Amino acid sequence: MSPNLVFVVTIAALFTVGVYLVLERSLTRILLGIVLLGNGTNLLILVAGGAAGSPPLVDVQSDRPMSDPLPQALILTAIVITLGLTAFLLAMAYRSWQLHHHDEVQDDVEDRRIVRLAARDERAFEDDDTESEGESLDEEAASARDETDEGEAFDGAPAERPPPRTDHTHGKEGR
Repeated sequence: MSPNLVFVVTIAALFTVGVYLVLERSLTRILLGIVLLGNGTNLLILVAGGAAGSPPLVDVQSDRPMSDPLPQALILTAIVITLGLTAFLLAMAYRSWQLHHHDEVQDDVEDRRIVRLAARDERAFEDDDTESEGESLDEEAASARDETDEGEAFDGAPAERPPPRTDHTHGKEGR
């Protein structure tokens, strides 16, 4: 039995677009990529399960071969895992939006430290990429900035902090 070409092309497209979106920096795009990868996985397991057959029930006589219940169980498991991961990423994106008014994943402080350490080391080889006229790795590492830096916003202006949230609806007076 050979798989349907439409299924194979659909699976390839879902995996391609899903991987592309997961490599983005926006949590919303990562979320969409995870959903597409989950759907591509479900189709892949469905195609790998083979042709449909009779229900795999005991004491049922049929001239058709029985279908394998394992792919169906794996698809259900993949759906549950994708749903849990989707809920987690939605919560992360919502919390990021609440705190920073965007959902982009910024560079980690540890990443910038590693870039600075790499800039101090001698270059292992020289090529067009390492010997450009642009700014050096030290200058790039010094200019790298994310929301953990204090004092300046992205454009060099002083950062404006939102006023602290006060929630009066959960006080003892309202009960």
